[in-house]
Amino acid sequence: MSDAQDEALADGVMMALRRVIDPELGYNIVDLGLVYRVEIEDGAVTVAMTTTTRGCPATDYLRGGAEAAVSSAPGVGSVSIALTYDPPWGPEMMSPKAREHLGIGDGGW
Repeated sequence: MSDAQDEALADGVMMALRRVIDPELGYNIVDLGLVYRVEIEDGAVTVAMTTTTRGCPATDYLRGGAEAAVSSAPGVGSVSIALTYDPPWGPEMMSPKAREHLGIGDGGW
């Protein structure tokens, strides 16, 4: 793939991931800071992501949603979702829009 194709695929993957809404917080997993890394190689996409807490009841839902969303992006050949808790998630990882949506100021929760 060319650099332009890789960039277009990466954009499509991130747009797809933004369609995955955390059922507890009601906001997308990208802006919540739950997606740590997206790697793309020859159409194979690996997403490193987390949940807000270990043992989160929505873990399977979020992982499955991320896999389905990425699979739907044009140009994706395969998808692997890697769940990690390193580093642990914190509200400071959210985008300003997500913090505003949830009514969280700069001081955190």
